[in-house]
Amino acid sequence: MRTLAIVISYNFMPWIDRCLPALQASTKPMDILVIDNGSSDNTVATLQERYPQVRLIANNRNLGFGAANNIGMQVAMDEGYDGVMLINQDAWLAPNALGQLIEASQQHPEYGIVSPKHLTGDGSKLDPGFAAYINRSNGNCQFINAALWYIPIAVIRKVGMFAPLFYHYGEDKDYVNRLHYHGYQIGYVPSALGYHDRANRPMSRELFMRTERVYHLSEYANINLPLAKAFAMGVLAPVKKALQAVGKGEWRTSADYLNMSIGLLMQSREICKTRKQAKK
Repeated sequence: MRTLAIVISYNFMPWIDRCLPALQASTKPMDILVIDNGSSDNTVATLQERYPQVRLIANNRNLGFGAANNIGMQVAMDEGYDGVMLINQDAWLAPNALGQLIEASQQHPEYGIVSPKHLTGDGSKLDPGFAAYINRSNGNCQFINAALWYIPIAVIRKVGMFAPLFYHYGEDKDYVNRLHYHGYQIGYVPSALGYHDRANRPMSRELFMRTERVYHLSEYANINLPLAKAFAMGVLAPVKKALQAVGKGEWRTSADYLNMSIGLLMQSREICKTRKQAKK
């Protein structure tokens, strides 16, 4: 089983010496491909000097998470790999984790994505986001973020790669929606350990509105919903939230939701095209 580990980097220096040595220490060998999205720090030079055995594709601009991963997945398909391991630059695996993920994937082919248990960077507890996903799952995971995903190539050939509709954030949610549409599940292996050293950023107003837009975009693009319901969730739901904000005297928030609705409406042709492609 040949596995290509794909790491998308952007100013990778804070984690480069945690992430890459951990992948190199894997008891199940993997080839490592770093796709750099135009880092402004010493990422590219450090990779070339200290990690010459790691394959590097250096973009001259930030393509976003999904588009950069698509480059790596295309490489994996073209070069005959059996699976890919998507790994955030601020994440890494325990030495035996990849082998456990591959074994679980082979034993349970109904799972199109298999992930390890996500711990915080220091390993002291579950990553808060991961904990929230599995607590809401009632024993059946509906979503796990793409910080640590193992995907067999056969699944990619059936489900496709990340949708260009999503630049950064939301592409993993959309992919899982498509995964379910094509009859696959997503799950994790409790004995396989992964680490995600992300900071808990405070939820600023700007970040909240960005999260809201990504949510409504992913609902509009969700091919598990009939188009009329997807339109209601993507375009009409923000209008409802705008009216609720007016009732509270939150005029700025109301304007943001109205602009969100108009923006998604303007994207309707592109979204409908994406929905059609995702069903094939």
